[in-house]
Amino acid sequence: MNIQTIITDKCVFGGNCLSKINGKAVFVPFAVPGETLEVEITQSKRDYDSAEIKNIIKPSEHRVKPVCPYYGTCGGCNMMHIDSEYQKELRAEMLKDAFVRNGITPPEIQVVCGENFGYRSRFQLSDGGLSARGTNTVIPIERCAVAENCINEWLLSFPMEKRPSGRCHIFGSGKVISAGGKSGCSVSVSGGFEKNVSVQPSKKFKNMKQVKKHYAGTVLSEKTLVTVELLGKKITFDARGFFQSNLGVLEKAILEICRGLCGSSVLDMYAGCGTFSVFLSDIFEKTTLVEHNRDALVFAEQNLSGKNHESIGLSGAKWAAANRNAYFDAAVIDPPRSGMEKEVLEYLCRSGIPQIRSVSCDPATQARDTAALVQSGYVLKRLYLLDFYPNTSHIESLAVLEKE
Repeated sequence: MNIQTIITDKCVFGGNCLSKINGKAVFVPFAVPGETLEVEITQSKRDYDSAEIKNIIKPSEHRVKPVCPYYGTCGGCNMMHIDSEYQKELRAEMLKDAFVRNGITPPEIQVVCGENFGYRSRFQLSDGGLSARGTNTVIPIERCAVAENCINEWLLSFPMEKRPSGRCHIFGSGKVISAGGKSGCSVSVSGGFEKNVSVQPSKKFKNMKQVKKHYAGTVLSEKTLVTVELLGKKITFDARGFFQSNLGVLEKAILEICRGLCGSSVLDMYAGCGTFSVFLSDIFEKTTLVEHNRDALVFAEQNLSGKNHESIGLSGAKWAAANRNAYFDAAVIDPPRSGMEKEVLEYLCRSGIPQIRSVSCDPATQARDTAALVQSGYVLKRLYLLDFYPNTSHIESLAVLEKE
C-alpha cells in the first residue's frame, strides 16, 4: 500500500481537501483543512492524485461525528463530518475563490441560510432507496438526516418492498398545501418522467388558464401536481420537474432577489414555473418570462394569473437573438449549471439594464459570467452564498449587479 502522511490545506470545489506530496496535488475526501492524516493513494493522474483517509493522526477542532448512519456510503452529503458553522465558512471561501480566479475581488460574502438538518423536501429514489457514492448501487434507507419530517414519515410508512420500483420522485414539506390532488397533503410521490400520463386532470385543472398554442402538449397529472405556499403566495408545479429543495432558504433568497428592485418592467430569464416572477410581478408593472421548457410555462401562467406578464417559450439564446434591443428596468437570471448562454450574456452586457440579479448553482460559471458583466461596466454590489444544501459541498449563489 502507498501510505503517505499529509497535512491538509484548504477545501476545494467538490468538497475534497487539497494537499501536496512531493509537489503534486492530492485530493482527499472527508477531510478537514489543517488535519494531519495518513492517506493511501487510490488514483494517480498526470497532474494530481486522489487519496482516501487511513488514519487521522491529528483531527481538526471542527471535525464532528456524522449523525447519519449512511454517511460516507450514500452519494448525497459529503461535509457532515464538519461542524455546521465551519461548513458555511468553507462554502463561502470556495465561492470567493471562484471569483478571485476570474479577476474579481468580491465584497464580503453574505450567507443566506436556514436549518442544518431536516430541510430537504425533494428526493429522487431509485428502486426505493438512494444511490451509493460513486456507483449505481441502491442503499435501502429508513430515514434521512437532511429530509423534512414528512419525508421521513413517508419512508417509515413504506418499507423498501412497498416503495415504487424504478425512478420515483418525492416532494414533501410543511409548506405544501396540496399534493397529488389532495388538499392538506404534505407528500407527493411520482413514478418517473412518464411521457404519457394516463391519469386525466380533474375539472379544476382543465380550467387552467389557457396559453398560446405553441405551449400545447403538456400532460397534466393530478397525481404529480404540488402546490406550496411561500411568503403568503401559492405556487403550483409538477413534482417530476425541478423545484428548489430547501423552501425555507428559498423564501429568504426571494426577499434578497427582490430587495431594492424598482421600475416598470422586469425580465425573468430561465423563469421555470415562475417562482421569482410571482413576486417580481408585485413590484413591476410588467413581467416578461423566458423559459425553453414550455411545460414549466404552463404552470407559470397559472401562478401569475391576473398579473400583467408575458410568457415566451424559447431558449435564452433564441430570445436574445430576436430581441437584441429589448430594454428592461431590471433582470433576474437563473441559468442551468452551465451558466448563461453566450447570446444571453452578450445581450445583458450591451443592454444597459440598470439592475441585474444573477442566481447560480455553480460558482465557476457564476464567476465567469459575472466577470463578463463587470468588464462591460457593471459593478458587483453584493454577493450571497445561498446555503440551500447544508452538509454538502453544493454551492448556490446570488450576485447583485448594478450599472453605474
